[in-house]
Amino acid sequence: MQFGGTFTSLAPSRSIALPRMTTLSLERVDELLDGARRAKILTVGDLMLDHFLYGRVTRISPEAPVPVVEFQRETFMPGGAANVARNITALGGQTVLFGAVGRDAAADQLRELLTVDRVKCSGLLEIPTRQTTNKMRVVAGQQQITRVDRETRDELDEKSITKLIAAVTKELPKADAVVLGDYGKGVITQRIVDELSAECRAQGKWLSIDPKPVHALQLQGVSLLTPNRKEAFELAGISDGVRAANPIEDRALQQVAETLMAKLSPALLLITLGESGMLLCRRGDKPFHIPTVAQEVFDVSGAGDTVIASFTLAVAAGASPAEAAIFSNHAAGVVVGKLGTATVTQDELRESFRGDARH
Repeated sequence: MQFGGTFTSLAPSRSIALPRMTTLSLERVDELLDGARRAKILTVGDLMLDHFLYGRVTRISPEAPVPVVEFQRETFMPGGAANVARNITALGGQTVLFGAVGRDAAADQLRELLTVDRVKCSGLLEIPTRQTTNKMRVVAGQQQITRVDRETRDELDEKSITKLIAAVTKELPKADAVVLGDYGKGVITQRIVDELSAECRAQGKWLSIDPKPVHALQLQGVSLLTPNRKEAFELAGISDGVRAANPIEDRALQQVAETLMAKLSPALLLITLGESGMLLCRRGDKPFHIPTVAQEVFDVSGAGDTVIASFTLAVAAGASPAEAAIFSNHAAGVVVGKLGTATVTQDELRESFRGDARH
């Protein structure tokens, strides 16, 4: 599957109105899920091992004014770009994961988890001087008590960057799209953005980026940017003031969208708004608001990973921008109802759309 035509047709210079649909038929969902099985996405970025330690609190420590957590259970999940990758495979797509890990137990455990999730790990660089990012969250009930991070955040050295770019470029002709997941841990550098963006454009491949404002990079002219509201305001350099109940009537949000479209010129800008849904923007067209479909919100950890994974996969499967936004909105609506960095299956996504049809 080549994106020569799709990538060009989504260039910011053209104005084609986004359809104002609010849902997808079950038949269309099945068509996209069927197309997803044939899609191959390259996932590049910062990898993490998310460690959740669950317990209960019944007393305060006599040693310090802190809660004593009585251990009950623990889980380990892929996080960061690794969570993007497992969201792709959970929906039936194929992915090869590229990034850097240390030579440590966290890297071994991450590989094992990803193998179970059918994520190909042939693109992982093992760098002995780095520590694999490991985030341990202590949770009592549904409340996170504290988080302990072990990681290396230095940028990759030039030799490692060269290896990573070469590995991605070698795999690119066989892929439909690329996702760059920047979490500020040193893997996504300006050189990687520039060279992979140029390769994707030359080969007509879709390129999605989840940006992190704390890591200032030049991101002009990509296919898709997926900041959340906070990140969008930071990227635009605008203060977030009073919010309107309806995102379409939120003047500050509209100004941010206009600023980012003019400043970064993405083909598409998708701003995730939590309980307010999503705002899909394209030059020359009015923003398209997609209300949230989440019924219950237990944990928003990794919801952004689900959004960029499912949107990119839907596009690779043949979805229009509006269809991809609705598809990813439903996927995110499922995962926020789960604890921890979670994924959505094809059956869960179908059931979400069945709920729409019943209403």
